[in-house]
Amino acid sequence: MAEYTDLDGVRTWYDERGDGEPLVLLHGGFGDARTFCDNLDALAENFHLYLPERRGHGHTPDVEGPLTVSVMARDTVAFLEKVVGGSARLVGYSAGATVALAVALERPDLVERLVLISGAFDLDGMIVSPRDGVGELPDELVRMYAEVSPDGVEHLPVVMAKIAEAAREEPGFTEADLAGITCRTLVLSGDDDLVTLEHTLALYRGIANSELAVVPGASHVLLLEKPAQCTAIVADFLTGEPVPTIMPFRRSGSAA
Repeated sequence: MAEYTDLDGVRTWYDERGDGEPLVLLHGGFGDARTFCDNLDALAENFHLYLPERRGHGHTPDVEGPLTVSVMARDTVAFLEKVVGGSARLVGYSAGATVALAVALERPDLVERLVLISGAFDLDGMIVSPRDGVGELPDELVRMYAEVSPDGVEHLPVVMAKIAEAAREEPGFTEADLAGITCRTLVLSGDDDLVTLEHTLALYRGIANSELAVVPGASHVLLLEKPAQCTAIVADFLTGEPVPTIMPFRRSGSAA
């Protein structure tokens, strides 16, 4: 069931489906809720699924002001409070993972579990980042934007410029910041991701209560390349509880 809600003056579109505990999926930059079609939307079998589209993305119009991570995190907090009605499991992909990370740091009371898919806590961890300029978008992304954007495809360069400006001006998070994430977290990446494996390891190591999964033979668009495998990994994390390992090192509490 798709509908709109007003979040501090932003007419925000979201889809809602399934029953159970609330689960919010946050799409990547220049994407929308269709990112999760035929992959993580299957989680509606176990959860009450919410798929909001952030300002300037999908069906949600752009508004005056920047498109920074902090602004989008504030919108997400408002969505959790107004639409979800409280805390939820939060899954973010790409830029959505950075937004989810910001929400978990700002409002840990609203995040029960956290999944960060192909996410960077600092743009220096990306092989190519918006700080270098957005450049030309793939035709598929332009087509998808044109199909649903209330602003029209002619507004896309404005959104691109806002994202590039935000990337240059807004600092990322530090490894010290990551220590503030207290909820159980899954870090998921492709083995040939746009986010470097070294950065993904730093993200995993920086969050004490975290688990790591690297999907082989996959890139930054791993949800499309390996949908069944990614969905199974995320579903297992979200529905299960930690299993004590036989030979723990990092989780033993005594690792150097």
